[in-house]
Amino acid sequence: MTDFNSEREKMVARQIAARGVKDPRVLQAMREVRREEFVDALRAHYAYDDGPLPIGKGQTISQPYIVAWMTELLQIGTDDIVLEIGTGCGYQTAVLARLAKHVYSMERIAELSQQAALNLARAGVTNVTLAVGDGYEGWPEHAPYPCIISAAAPTDVPEALTRQLAPGGRLVLPVGGRSFQEMVRVTKQPDDSLKREYLGNVAFVPLVHGIERR
Repeated sequence: MTDFNSEREKMVARQIAARGVKDPRVLQAMREVRREEFVDALRAHYAYDDGPLPIGKGQTISQPYIVAWMTELLQIGTDDIVLEIGTGCGYQTAVLARLAKHVYSMERIAELSQQAALNLARAGVTNVTLAVGDGYEGWPEHAPYPCIISAAAPTDVPEALTRQLAPGGRLVLPVGGRSFQEMVRVTKQPDDSLKREYLGNVAFVPLVHGIERR
């Protein structure tokens, strides 16, 4: 039988801390969230592999290092509200919820959102609100957000998301087409101008307009 606790500790040490993630709150969250609970039972023994895994509907659960890195880039405070675009299976949602006051998470595929709700409930995560919606439009009802993160890549930074970003807030997302994407952090300055940081090449599923209910 797989010792998931041991595998999780090895993941944090070898895949995440060894690659430069230093925020102790992020490292602790990665130790606490049980990744095996967010993947199909038949793939549970791969849960702590150093790579993404399929979760159905053409989507993936991101590589653990990428989850930790993006979370660190957000610089989440304990009183912060986070908007997540792309709930997927709910794994990154659970990590964010360990650090933030509340997470609002959107998913365009209703079936994945429903499964994520079950996964999060099983994991005991309660400070999360899920919705099925178009990630390009964000979730204006709860804006402005100090932190926004997207687990899918638009071809450019969506204007709706920058509008919903609080002054001083951070938006972290992959940007680009299928052949080339970069990780970008957008910070809203006090005068509402936007500072963009380009942080390296990545590969994510594309952010798609609209919603899929079936």
